[in-house]
Amino acid sequence: MSESGDPAIDPREMAERCVRTMLADDAFSRWLGIEVVAVAPRSATLRMAVRAEMLNGFGVCHGGVTFSLADSALAFACNTNNRVTLSVDNAISYPAPVHEGDILTAVAAAEIVGGRIGFYTVKVTRQDGGTVAIFRGTVYDTGRPLLPVQPQP
Repeated sequence: MSESGDPAIDPREMAERCVRTMLADDAFSRWLGIEVVAVAPRSATLRMAVRAEMLNGFGVCHGGVTFSLADSALAFACNTNNRVTLSVDNAISYPAPVHEGDILTAVAAAEIVGGRIGFYTVKVTRQDGGTVAIFRGTVYDTGRPLLPVQPQP
């Protein structure tokens, strides 16, 4: 039986269904222009282009935009097992600036998941492969299903 409680659903299929459901109700991620590139159990890869309205007063991408991309990647990755999982602590480092027109890719993956607590890392790179952010997130699994669970016969 899968972690989701439904033996008929492949874990990758469940991950994709969870992310589609989340994205449908996530106006902010859509405003950012996030594209879901890949999803698998406990991982997600997202991409977005940096637009002019995302720049700060110094002409570089506002750190909150990069943080938001990483946070969305974390949210999608940690909810792929059909259990509502929420962030309880996050930290980010910005080793390089981001500019208008840059294409950012955020890759989120579980480092350690046990019981109700999980630890994830998100690496954000730009189109030339340079790392622009490293994000670490701690999440809490509420135990509630994200998608309706089918009753077992």
